[in-house]
Amino acid sequence: MTTTDISALGPQAAYEAHLAAGRFMIQRAASTGEYVFWPKVTSPTGATDLEWVEAKGTGTIYAITVNRARAGSWNVALVELDEGVRMMSTLPEVETAEIGARVRARIEATEEGPRVVFDLTGEDAA
Repeated sequence: MTTTDISALGPQAAYEAHLAAGRFMIQRAASTGEYVFWPKVTSPTGATDLEWVEAKGTGTIYAITVNRARAGSWNVALVELDEGVRMMSTLPEVETAEIGARVRARIEATEEGPRVVFDLTGEDAA
């Protein structure tokens, strides 16, 4: 898919197309520099000049919870990206982690399509 094709898509479809191409992209308002996540047509402050930019891919765990079931356990984490926006995801390689731990994003393939997950960085890995 070309950049022109992606620009014709809605925000969610464009985000998914970037992930399918192996790129973790978020939006930023050109006029204010405000970062936006979850993909939208306007920023929370009303800016409509949103452009896609590559996320740094690093952040900190803002909150995390562990779901336990007979089939196993998994976590749901709220990660604050270094750009200042938060996104929900998971840390699939660990059961849980400390609030404030540093993480790095990666794109993981699933049956439903690619998704962004996080791994602890070297200083926070057990």
